Amino acid sequence: MPTFTHTTVLPHPRADVFAWFERPGAFVRLTPPFAARVIREPSHGIEPGSTAALGMGAPGGLGLWLGAVAGSVAGVLPPRARNLDILHPQLRWEALHTALTPGRSFTDVMTDGPLTSWTHTHTFDDGAEPGTTLMTDIVDYQLPAVAATDGIHRRFEAELARIFAYRERQLAGDLAFHAAHAGRPRTIAVSGASGLIGSQLCALLAGGGHRVLRLVRRPPSTPEEVFWDPARGVLDPAALAGCDVVVNLAGHGIGGRFTAKTKDAIYRSRIEGTGLLARTLASLADDGVPRALVSGSAVGYYGATPHGATGTAAQQHVEPLTEAAPAGNDFLAHVCHDWEVSCTPAAEAGVRVVTVRTGIVLSPGGGVLQRFLPLYLAGVGGPLGRDQWQSWIGIDDIAGIFAHAALSPAGSAAALHGPVNGVAPHPVTAAGFAHTLAGVLHRPAAVKVPALGPRLLLGGQGAQELALADQRISSAKIEAAGYQFRHRSLELALRHVLGAQG
Repeated sequence: MPTFTHTTVLPHPRADVFAWFERPGAFVRLTPPFAARVIREPSHGIEPGSTAALGMGAPGGLGLWLGAVAGSVAGVLPPRARNLDILHPQLRWEALHTALTPGRSFTDVMTDGPLTSWTHTHTFDDGAEPGTTLMTDIVDYQLPAVAATDGIHRRFEAELARIFAYRERQLAGDLAFHAAHAGRPRTIAVSGASGLIGSQLCALLAGGGHRVLRLVRRPPSTPEEVFWDPARGVLDPAALAGCDVVVNLAGHGIGGRFTAKTKDAIYRSRIEGTGLLARTLASLADDGVPRALVSGSAVGYYGATPHGATGTAAQQHVEPLTEAAPAGNDFLAHVCHDWEVSCTPAAEAGVRVVTVRTGIVLSPGGGVLQRFLPLYLAGVGGPLGRDQWQSWIGIDDIAGIFAHAALSPAGSAAALHGPVNGVAPHPVTAAGFAHTLAGVLHRPAAVKVPALGPRLLLGGQGAQELALADQRISSAKIEAAGYQFRHRSLELALRHVLGAQG
């Protein structure tokens, strides 16, 4: 039986590393978006008898292409239709935890899936240097007989190496984040917890030992869920009384055509939900507990063309916009402005309020990158425009910025307040983005996307305010607040989320 081994040296004590694996969130944080999706998180952590499920894609570019196409199709469907099996071209992988030696090792096996057998043992030893850990992943596996050729075996081992390299980077990044945010565990409520950012944020926070409550719009099924109904203004203040922070990520998706109905849903879903949370937190303020509201916003706040005429920004060498820049005057700017204003009741009651103006989030699991991937992988990708500035951010860094804002020390001079740009330090032009993505994927970027394409998907207004927007945004405030970026360059961010190292 073949054995795959991966060793990792971590500059953290063994007890801290093992504790991270014992907490909720590890499974989500270690699942590479280019290879799999989480269907069901572990039922009882790493305890023997705990079960979990993944959807595994095909290896390499094929799996990435199929997943991106399926995700793009699902993204424009009604929410109730997005979980249909036909939209997820992946093989189900059922896992069972079978053994645990606290602080030292644990083991899981595949009970149902594409391989003949799979046993994964994680071992943890003290490293050579004091306060470090040597972690070893040992995988004993057997390919199906029809796939047991030398060529397929080498391809499978290469895919394992890619996956475990991603896992190593994720683990090292999360442990570093938690070491930099040491302190008492917080209780943090999150709306939009199942979304692209929300799912990673909840997992990141839980991995740090914080209690995460998810706001849901159905009857709660666990003590870690809180019912709310923003459209009807329903939220029991008592459900948030024990919270230190509320993170607000709920909102109707903006990836479809900007019809009147869609625009109304985009606006109402943000204003109603944010206002309800702000008023609820304000009603609790008299108890003297210092709380915070960290709410989503977007760089759309500044308008689609805050630097002037589209296409001239690169030549003008415009300065990146800081949070002091005024709001724009188009639809999304209006939404973002009112979204942030909806936090006012909480701020006036003394609640610390932070609004994160998110840029273009990079993940093959959703958003703009997922929409681009099928074209690039097919060799027909290219830039949307040329000189427009695109202010991007990796999925792990935007989750990290929300977590950093949530964990900002209450009542201190270092506490983060007000609007903050959720973008990476180095924005790029549309042409630069296209050529970097193409280079990471080893594909050409010669085919310029005609303006008609975005207009067919988003309508004229949606194309102008989203796909063709020109926004060069500064990250200076969040960096001054002590946030350490994992991926400062576009190439490194893309290589990480796409598993394309080297």
